[in-house]
Amino acid sequence: MKVKTILVSQPEPKVENSPYLQLVEKQKVKIDFRPFIHVEGVNAKEVRQQKIDLTKFTAIVLTSRNSVDHFFRIAEEMRFKVPDTMKYFCQSEAVAYYLQKYVVYRKRKIYVGKRTFQDLVPMIKKYKDEKFLLPSSDVLKSSVPEALDDLGIEWKRAILYKTVISDLSDLRDVYYDILVFFSPSGIESLFKNFPDFKQNDTRIAVFGNTTVKAATDAGLRIDIQAPTPETPSMTMALEKYISEANKR
Repeated sequence: MKVKTILVSQPEPKVENSPYLQLVEKQKVKIDFRPFIHVEGVNAKEVRQQKIDLTKFTAIVLTSRNSVDHFFRIAEEMRFKVPDTMKYFCQSEAVAYYLQKYVVYRKRKIYVGKRTFQDLVPMIKKYKDEKFLLPSSDVLKSSVPEALDDLGIEWKRAILYKTVISDLSDLRDVYYDILVFFSPSGIESLFKNFPDFKQNDTRIAVFGNTTVKAATDAGLRIDIQAPTPETPSMTMALEKYISEANKR
């Protein structure tokens, strides 16, 4: 069956030269974006209930833009002035760059990993005497706390925001040829919103092993998968599939 419409379960990319835009132009398909999940911050009272005292920490481990936003939001709510001596350990350059929204970059001690959390571990290891705070969502890969425990450092996790399922009820009678998922939470949201969802001719595209498992466990048929050696990105995987499907 030919592909004409695609729904991506994420916010629309803000960059002008988005690969999705190129896909629309090249394959003449319609792509809509709709986050199936969203993030909500927890309040200062809930943070205090976790026995978090921001004055006790000398370093912050930041794994995402959300962790940056919610750390500074909660610091403001708790009337905590972040000291200039605070060290920031950022998982990637994108996170470190985003940190500039809140701090004067050149005047702060900022340490940056290449991309994954494991890339950041050797840098944290060099500063074993610091007291580390890990701002996070209620959903966190087990590999992150395990890596910090293995270092034998003093650290504490603060759940500052939660992943919440979005209301998609307005999509009940809308049909798409392909649904694109990037996380198990997206799959969960699909069935929470539409418990009676039947895949039928809808093609399912998934990114990453954990999403593959969630889709399979939910009884979905996976038609498009990334990353693979041939298609390292979702847009490349979609283009390959669409080219073949629309040629028939």
